[in-house]
Amino acid sequence: MVQANNLNTVNGVLEPVGNRVLVTDMYFGEQKTNSGLIISSDNGKTRGVYPRWARVHKKGPDNNDPYNIGDWVLVEHGRWTRGIKINEGDGETVVRMIEAEAVMIWSDEKPDNTFTIGKEFDDMSSFDIDPQTFINN
Repeated sequence: MVQANNLNTVNGVLEPVGNRVLVTDMYFGEQKTNSGLIISSDNGKTRGVYPRWARVHKKGPDNNDPYNIGDWVLVEHGRWTRGIKINEGDGETVVRMIEAEAVMIWSDEKPDNTFTIGKEFDDMSSFDIDPQTFINN
């Protein structure tokens, strides 16, 4: 039985329906690259909106996608719900629900935050991506 102590925390077990996915560990703050550069949390202001990595907490019964609980998925921007704190008996954690269709790629290892999607220019004049930048020589 799920019991809400207040509007912020749910005690009990949540199960996703259909092909939905419950995820945790979605990060919204500033990031630091391996070289020490700090990328501030400016979602939607300067760099635009971007996808986020999240760890799979549970999959719905109709979800036959190849990722497993504990794997990491890259979720299209804005395709997640607000976070809700749950306590399933092993401590409190924040979960979000996503649709299976919003998963762009997945990894069985936690991705480092050193890759970027797209290319930013200081003058904001162009957002073109050169396909050659993705080819390893």
